[in-house]
Amino acid sequence: MSLYKRLPYLALAIGLTFSAAPHHASAATVTVEVDGQVVPFDQPPIQNAGRVFVPLRGVFERLGASVVYANGQINAQGNGRSIGLHIGSTAAVVNGSTVYMDVAPFIIGARTLVPLRFIAQSLGAAVNWSQSNQTVYINSESGGANVPPPAASFSLTQVNPENAARSNRPAIWATFSEPVNPNSIRILLDGRDVSSLSYMSRTRFDFTPSYALPPARHTVDVTGQTESGIGFDKGWTFTTGSMGGNFVNGISPLPGSQVRNAFTLSGRTLPNSRVTIVATSQATAFGIIPITTGTFKTQTYADSNGYFSADVNMNALGGGQVHVIIQSIAPDQALGSAEATVVYST
Repeated sequence: MSLYKRLPYLALAIGLTFSAAPHHASAATVTVEVDGQVVPFDQPPIQNAGRVFVPLRGVFERLGASVVYANGQINAQGNGRSIGLHIGSTAAVVNGSTVYMDVAPFIIGARTLVPLRFIAQSLGAAVNWSQSNQTVYINSESGGANVPPPAASFSLTQVNPENAARSNRPAIWATFSEPVNPNSIRILLDGRDVSSLSYMSRTRFDFTPSYALPPARHTVDVTGQTESGIGFDKGWTFTTGSMGGNFVNGISPLPGSQVRNAFTLSGRTLPNSRVTIVATSQATAFGIIPITTGTFKTQTYADSNGYFSADVNMNALGGGQVHVIIQSIAPDQALGSAEATVVYST
């Protein structure tokens, strides 16, 4: 049986990337479309750790794959690929390579549940999620032949905020364990696509929300491909609360504005904080290759009202972008530091 014919069963069996609370809850509003056709669920999905799961048992057989399931170990072979999972473990084996998932398969009653995006990529299916209508779209045009499995060794080597954010507009960033294709990166914050507002490079991404995040647990999901063409799906969660601390806001020019080679950058932070500004201009060669055309760095101090400004001068080419990282360090160490990233066009 072809993957094209088997995919509707795949949609019934495996969960998808979705912003959710870390406890189990139903997700009956989720819709799955396979090649434009809506697939009904035979029971509500389960939300856990920012992922949506549905039962696994019997699915691989219906996909035409052979399965051995014993003592919490799932070994399956089908569509020219092999997958090994273990209940409660984030380590999996795909085509002989160890891959680490963000979440682990688990059991509720007699049901075994697994996450959609990881399983779909491992079996060669292409998956996209729309937050606006809470729909997952599965594309089987290639029959899965050209869809790479998840990267075996790829990871986010650093993340910020790691656990709790001191600001309600935190600088959200991560570094990559190996070079990536910046044009392939997609960043979701609580299910909202913020890729176009984020700074991307081969080694990291940065995003600072222009709006205040509510006190809650937030989910960051990072998907894309490494330079070698291997797909990945990584992420983490952090919380925001009402605790005080340093901040950077009120930035002018507004993020997304068009700027010239020389412009004045201003904003607000805690009074008397030391503010470091690093600006990097980028252009695109041949329409696909990002290149750095200039870098500028300066340091200033906020006044007694928390207002700061600095003149930025750099060699920026028209039609490119300027990425600015603003870091503020409070005079009182207990209030910590804050960072913001903005992107301008040139």
